[in-house]
Amino acid sequence: MPNFANNPDRSSWLHVDTHSDFPIQNIPFGVFLTRDDIITIGTRIGDTAIDLGALHQLGYFDGIPLTEDIFLQDNLNDFIADGRKTWRAVRNRIAELFDDNNSTLKSNVKHKEIVLFRLDEIEMQLPVQVGDYTDFYASKEHATNVGIMFRGKENALMPNWLHLPVGYHGRSSSIITSDIPVRRPKGQTLPAGAESPVFGPSKAVDFELEMAFITTDANDLGYPIPIEEAEDYIFGLVLFNDWSARDIQRWEYVPLGPFLGKNFASSISPWIVTLDALEPFRVESPTQNPTPLDYLQYQGKKSFDINLEVAIKPENNKETVVSRSNFKYMYWNMAQQLAHHTVNGCPVNAGDMMGSGTISGPTPDSYGSMLELSWKGEKPLLLSDGSERKFINDNDTVILRGHSEKNGLRIGFGEVKTKLLPSV
Repeated sequence: MPNFANNPDRSSWLHVDTHSDFPIQNIPFGVFLTRDDIITIGTRIGDTAIDLGALHQLGYFDGIPLTEDIFLQDNLNDFIADGRKTWRAVRNRIAELFDDNNSTLKSNVKHKEIVLFRLDEIEMQLPVQVGDYTDFYASKEHATNVGIMFRGKENALMPNWLHLPVGYHGRSSSIITSDIPVRRPKGQTLPAGAESPVFGPSKAVDFELEMAFITTDANDLGYPIPIEEAEDYIFGLVLFNDWSARDIQRWEYVPLGPFLGKNFASSISPWIVTLDALEPFRVESPTQNPTPLDYLQYQGKKSFDINLEVAIKPENNKETVVSRSNFKYMYWNMAQQLAHHTVNGCPVNAGDMMGSGTISGPTPDSYGSMLELSWKGEKPLLLSDGSERKFINDNDTVILRGHSEKNGLRIGFGEVKTKLLPSV
């Protein structure tokens, strides 16, 4: 089915600011609570939220094989499970309805009052019920930086890193959406020079600049997903702040990897931007040397040019942008990650989430964590209010933003914003 929704010449009868992340070519999907306290699945054009459940009930999706309640649920899982053909048909229909040249809905005042909402009239919810969550470690720059810090330059990358996308299974119950605060976690740490651990609040809470992709039902137990089919099972992407407590993590991670230092919270942006919407921004992936094994080899452009930034906002002060990076720096791309994840027959379900791992670029201002930006706290960052940060302070708000832009077309993710509260 052609992807009509991406027509760059299309404009909407809804107002869209020049630099909006959400032109009519985006059409992301999310879940929100309406002014009438009804949870619905929706989309967004400019600063207008659109109730897809109401649109469906009013007959605007006639001809597309959808169940009656597909958009009347509190998550996108069933819609995602319907597959790419359905996603594309729905995006195409939304683009058609809100095209400036289409008066069908534009001239129906009663229907517009039912389906359209200002952003201040809605409350965004977690868009999917995350059954399983995997976090990868797929940025060569990040893995190298961390390796240099803890093992030295000669042993920066572990022997397996250049041969497979390293990952671990995370905790889905602590995934939250934007504007939900996080408490500083407690746990065991081993202070410098000490022989025994102590218990208390983490002194090294960190953000991780990541993106995450959401999958659909993909394979049965025992059957891998070939890499050439992997993208057919990726619904879309969100911004992802995978919070970390570095001091807790440092003490606990040997031999089985991250645990309490990582599972206390992970924050995502509320709108899922589809892979279809990102098609114009495909780019070549970094050169991989040595050549991966056959099941990880791919054809074509599998990376995406997505500009990313992180800002820290102290309480009652202005924000400071501390990092600018790009998703295209990832050494292991999404198709490789999904192919590797399932090569042993592991089944993937609708709503599963796969984190990219920290996205760091080649220069110090493009590093994706405070661990790197302050180099273990040895080089504190100066914020615009004159204060310094080695890691994240209580009552700081961390903001992640991302967008792609090419030939005048901008497709973005909005932001994920999270305040760190003191421990309890």
